[in-house]
Amino acid sequence: MLYTFAKYLVWFIFKFLYRIKIHGKENIPKQGPVIICSNHISNFDPPVVGITSPRVIHFMAKEELFEKKVLGFLLPRINAFPVKRGMRDRNALRQGLELLENGGTLGLFPEGTRSKDGHLQKGLAGAGFFAMRSNATVIPCAIIGDYERFKPLHVVYGKPIEFKSLEADNPRAQDVTDEIMANIQILLEENKK
Repeated sequence: MLYTFAKYLVWFIFKFLYRIKIHGKENIPKQGPVIICSNHISNFDPPVVGITSPRVIHFMAKEELFEKKVLGFLLPRINAFPVKRGMRDRNALRQGLELLENGGTLGLFPEGTRSKDGHLQKGLAGAGFFAMRSNATVIPCAIIGDYERFKPLHVVYGKPIEFKSLEADNPRAQDVTDEIMANIQILLEENKK
């Protein structure tokens, strides 16, 4: 209930402020497990992906945010769950896999932190782990723009990633993440504004 209310409220505010344009929304499957992997340029990225996706998304968020009074109350109610950064967090990994096993949508920012210069950074192995351990469709996403008020912000969803080139090589989670990041980079380059 709160998720739906928050989604419409944030959509109304952000659509007005940032002139959000959505591209490729039809690439997101309507059913079944999905992982949406996006670049990370702002603290506003999670709500922007959340309001532009037709699916209800569950995001991992750094554990420290849940220790703040207001965010600690709000985040679980808008489908975020905590992850310990800098270590292998088994609880977060298990929670993410259970979500996907139940046909849910997991939102990830594989870079792990915001890019300071706007350029795509190397992704962490976690995204590849989820892709390898689940039967989820992986959708790359590119957020393009500077979050300048009244200037267009573009959210581009790419086609599902096919990992055929990696199948024969017995890939590691990092190899899969690298392929995901390459797909995000292609979206960024093809849709520069």
